[in-house]
Amino acid sequence: MELIKDPVFQRVADGVKPDTKRRIVLPNGTVEEGVTYHIYRNGLGQIVLDPQVSIPAYEAWLFKNPEALASVTQGLLESAQGLTKSRGSFAKYVKDAS
Repeated sequence: MELIKDPVFQRVADGVKPDTKRRIVLPNGTVEEGVTYHIYRNGLGQIVLDPQVSIPAYEAWLFKNPEALASVTQGLLESAQGLTKSRGSFAKYVKDAS
């Protein structure tokens, strides 16, 4: 697995020191809400934070099925390119839940 997906780095802070509990405070705008991180450290002491998000278990099947994922990806690309066609409303196929 290749950890570094983009070799272009941007310095976001200078001279940051750990506090008395050895914590590093990251500048505003560098961390997104709802993201957790895997932390990696190399032999030179460089640290990489790899952002992670979790998905519901009932959606995990898509990422385990390469054919289905490719189909969804293709559909999203076509939609972004404006290649979709309206098929009208599907409301008549929805069962009344009341």
